Amino acid sequence: MHKGRLRIALTGNPNSGKTTIFNQLTGTRQKVGNWPGVTVEKKEGAIRRFGYDLQIIDLPGTYSLTPYSIEEIVARNFILDEKPDVVIDIIDASNLERSLYLANQLRELDCRVVFALNMADVARARGYTIDTEKMSELLGVPVVFTVGNRGEGLDEMLRVAVAAAESGQAIPEERKVRYSKDIETAIAALREVIEPRMGGTFPFNPRWTAVKLIENDAIIKERIRLLMGPADAEAVLKKSDELNKWVADRFKEAPEIVMTDERYGFIAGIIKEVLNVSPRKRVDISRNIDLVLTNRFMGFPIFIFFIWAMFQLTFGLGEYPMEWIEDGVAGLSVLIGSVLPDGLLADFLINGVIGGVGAVIVFLPNILILFFCIALFEDTGYMARAAFLMDRIMHMIGLHGKSFIPMLMGFGCSVPAIMAARSLESRKDRILTVLITPFMSCSAKLPVYIVLAGTFFAANAGTVIFLLYLTGILVAILTGLVFRRVLLKGEEAPFVMELPPYRVPMIKSLMIHMWDRAKIFLKKMGGVILAGSVIIWVLSSFPRDVEYAMDYSARSDQVRQVYMERITEADTEAAMVLEAEKQEALRQIEREKSVEQTANSYLGRLGKAISPVFAPIGIDWRGSIALMTGFVAKEVVVSTLGVLYATGDGETGSEALRDALRASGMTPLSALSMMLFVLLYLPCIAAVVAIGRETGSHGFTALSVVYTTGLAWLVAFAVYQGGRLLGY
Repeated sequence: MHKGRLRIALTGNPNSGKTTIFNQLTGTRQKVGNWPGVTVEKKEGAIRRFGYDLQIIDLPGTYSLTPYSIEEIVARNFILDEKPDVVIDIIDASNLERSLYLANQLRELDCRVVFALNMADVARARGYTIDTEKMSELLGVPVVFTVGNRGEGLDEMLRVAVAAAESGQAIPEERKVRYSKDIETAIAALREVIEPRMGGTFPFNPRWTAVKLIENDAIIKERIRLLMGPADAEAVLKKSDELNKWVADRFKEAPEIVMTDERYGFIAGIIKEVLNVSPRKRVDISRNIDLVLTNRFMGFPIFIFFIWAMFQLTFGLGEYPMEWIEDGVAGLSVLIGSVLPDGLLADFLINGVIGGVGAVIVFLPNILILFFCIALFEDTGYMARAAFLMDRIMHMIGLHGKSFIPMLMGFGCSVPAIMAARSLESRKDRILTVLITPFMSCSAKLPVYIVLAGTFFAANAGTVIFLLYLTGILVAILTGLVFRRVLLKGEEAPFVMELPPYRVPMIKSLMIHMWDRAKIFLKKMGGVILAGSVIIWVLSSFPRDVEYAMDYSARSDQVRQVYMERITEADTEAAMVLEAEKQEALRQIEREKSVEQTANSYLGRLGKAISPVFAPIGIDWRGSIALMTGFVAKEVVVSTLGVLYATGDGETGSEALRDALRASGMTPLSALSMMLFVLLYLPCIAAVVAIGRETGSHGFTALSVVYTTGLAWLVAFAVYQGGRLLGY
């Protein structure tokens, strides 16, 4: 029986397993966007349970509903303004004291709440026994146990949430949070002023509003100014100021500190009532693992090994599905070539569309493996350990380990990594982190590395790619050191790194992360990369009336004639060898013709005009054009090379591109120079926009573009020219 629709919001502390539960519930039935007006990620999923269509909303992780960070503001505003049918607070059962602060704040709101004590297995392993019935009775909220990464208790959690929504009962009296006598006196006095002035437009509970005003909540003060008349708002805020001063005088502390202390006092009492810790000594597995993985001597080499292994796996394991996709791309080219007659349309489809898009799509397996590894680091809890290990190095540039988390995210995509820097408390720390994050090589650059390293360093391609990523980290740290001393001077903000417990990763969650990235990558295939490939093909294919340096048709006829005479006189086995030689000679003639035609096209003329800038770093005019198009998206570099190095005889795919690169005169040294330039030069246009938005400064945005590109040229120049001097 269809009963309708319910909206359920998931909230909780970071590292409480909230997103794991969301992924377990919704699977691939998710929509990801941004919350209105902010760039914080918004996740929603739709499922059907107990006769209802349930819309599950994953709110940003937050430690409280005090509106300091964007995440806290988004979470609280959604609960207050959107009024979901039920709010489920995901509580880390192994860390009740920290988690219950947010839970206690939720009890004060006029919304139906369910507490899910997640990671119940971890709590049991630590010898914790929690009396859920007593906890529910004392807090006036339903309480259930869950183990999110195994899916245990999730059906019961939803059943209880649906029952809470169906009850239709008012918020129970025991839900009202009680403070000390003096605080309650202040709340009551302020309520007497608020209630007569609420009218029908003020949406918040008067008691909760009084509590927030005593805590000096700036957002609630602004809402009062907007929703009440000027005279009423002035009366409420004046009374609020009087009571704030009264509380401060009574306690000799700021009211918000007094309220926080009282909440923690209540939490301490609850924990004594509901939590029993076994006196038997328990083995803390996470702590024992950390004795090795965060050891001051062994931790960093282990971290370097994990990163190296990630890129070895990305290149080695990804090579097999790459070949399958490549065969499919080649087969499609052959099919189109056999169906369509030679001409402009066939050339457009084979060399423009398939040659451009196909040159990039073959790297989908590598990108998926890379994101699988990054998700593995996050879901196991190792990402926080990596930041902890880097803390000492980050202190050298006036940052702390927390700044390294956005940098690690930069291995995936620079845009969310740059946005993640907003979690840092200091503005100077945020700006500095934003400026150095683009040096962390994003996944969009990976296809460039795979093509060039696979072509010229095939035996050690994984190690070469790993060294490129390591170079990006070193350049980011050195740049941060310079910027901190020259542009962004100041004391570093104090910070304590939280290390969540290690967890067994959930395959379903890892697959969802991979699929999310695959969707973005595939959208690029049908969007910016396809459009870029078509534009590059048009510019490289026109004008058509090119005056060639020789008559290629006559040369081909001559080759056919010579081989026809030799094949006629040869035996069967020799004739087969000669036929293969003839076909290769004809293909070489077609390649030379294609190169000359492209060199005289509009794109070729543009490439030759800018080639003097790139010639000192060993990059020819075709590479110059590819690097310019990379400003749109770094994947376009490979699609541009795929179009520019098209053989003209229907060959497409990664192997054809590698053959063309070798035949073009590119050397291992110039390939290394090009990879270093791609690693360091300006990020894609989306990342540049993100830098401008996060720094709020055109000056810092321009600095990022100019500095990264200038540094990329200097490093590539030093490597290329230095290598030539050494005889490479």
